[in-house]
Amino acid sequence: MGVEWMTVEEYSSVTGLESSSIDDLIAHGKLSVKVENNQTYVDPLKGATSVVKAEVQELVNTGGNITVGPQFVEKTIGTIMNLHEKVLDAKDETIESVKSENLFLKEALASLQELYEEDRNTIETLTQQLNISQKEVEFMRRKYKLMWNKVVDEYGDK
Repeated sequence: MGVEWMTVEEYSSVTGLESSSIDDLIAHGKLSVKVENNQTYVDPLKGATSVVKAEVQELVNTGGNITVGPQFVEKTIGTIMNLHEKVLDAKDETIESVKSENLFLKEALASLQELYEEDRNTIETLTQQLNISQKEVEFMRRKYKLMWNKVVDEYGDK
């Protein structure tokens, strides 16, 4: 994964920090920076924990009073409800997918069972036909043996 660098101005607008606070974090080594073409770039991932700590420290210094407007609460609740609906939809899709897969597997199993029964009946029929053919061959063998023995006996006497 490559590093996504931001200018100090972009970083300030994203984090809500003033330039002096960002310069202070850079001076304390809390942010990774690079300078190209007289422009300072900040690595936002490296400094995320430092910024959060700085914001928490600023809240502690100001007395820790946090006020949020009703719009923020409404948006937060709306976002949570939206995510909850998406989770429920995904759950329902998963259940439907599993049900259709189970139905497919049941049908496949029933089809395989029918094929097995047909094959078993075919094997049984072929076995019976083979037994009948073997009996006929044995009968014909005995018949020809008796017939030839009789011919040999008659010609043997003459």
